[in-house]
Amino acid sequence: MSIDRPEPGTRLIFRWRKWDGAPHWIHECIYLGSDEWGEWFGQLAGWRSARPTREVVTLGANVTLLPPSGDYVLTVNEAPPASYRVYIDLAWDARWDAAEPVGVDMDLDVIRAVDDRGVWVDDRDEWDEHRVAYGYPPDVVAHLETLALDLESRVRTQSAPFDDATADRWFARLVDIARTTGTSFADDAGAQPAAP
Repeated sequence: MSIDRPEPGTRLIFRWRKWDGAPHWIHECIYLGSDEWGEWFGQLAGWRSARPTREVVTLGANVTLLPPSGDYVLTVNEAPPASYRVYIDLAWDARWDAAEPVGVDMDLDVIRAVDDRGVWVDDRDEWDEHRVAYGYPPDVVAHLETLALDLESRVRTQSAPFDDATADRWFARLVDIARTTGTSFADDAGAQPAAP
């Protein structure tokens, strides 16, 4: 069954949870459209992300890809001010649910910093703890550990969609949508993150 997508420019919430169903990050964002890599969302400077113990306001824009595989979500930050250009959350069942994107955060992240730290797989300690505490199935563990290494390699070589050119097209789309809809990069009047 296909899901009706909102019009580009629609503000919505990207909602994450943990494996046990506990709420995790929610991000207010705007739907940008899709390409051969999947569905794209944008977050403007001044918009919020929140989880049960923390809330942040973005200092710069970012664009996020939700691929059809649903096993990772790629976010590319405008840099500066962000210290990471690429941040990939490994995921499970990341998809559209009703009118909003959702996913299960699976701890491991692949990061490309803007400085000389380079590219690495992050949060291995959290992964080791949670795969035992939450009882991740062995096939899920094997798949995501292999995927993390594959994504690390692809980010390092900057193959599409992990290259700057792909993300930059969506940054241009984000700016265009913000301009044509009158949405401000510091606009607080749109979608508000609901309590996680």
